[in-house]
Amino acid sequence: MNSIRFNFPHTVPLVHWEDGSIRVHGSRVTLHTIVTRFRVGDTLGEIHEGFPTVSLAQINTIIDWYLHNQTEVDAYIEQEDAETERIRQEIESTPEYQAWRAELHRRIAELRKT
Repeated sequence: MNSIRFNFPHTVPLVHWEDGSIRVHGSRVTLHTIVTRFRVGDTLGEIHEGFPTVSLAQINTIIDWYLHNQTEVDAYIEQEDAETERIRQEIESTPEYQAWRAELHRRIAELRKT
């Protein structure tokens, strides 16, 4: 769970969820997703096309808020990414996952023979 918390102005449509994520009010779209799409060069319109449950006005407000709080938001995103990586490594190190992965590779090899 992310330990960074923000106090959003009432004009910024973001809310903290119990799991520590920050999402656009009235949707399941995360701040992480909106910011990541913006960072890779998506326009506000392209972000809206990809996530039509979030209005263009909401996206504009969120990006404006992000640009004024970039250092803190980037730290939040880094913390989320690190936790995601930790969980991925934990899952992939389990015997159940390794057995599943081996079975998957066996089936793929079998399919390629035909």
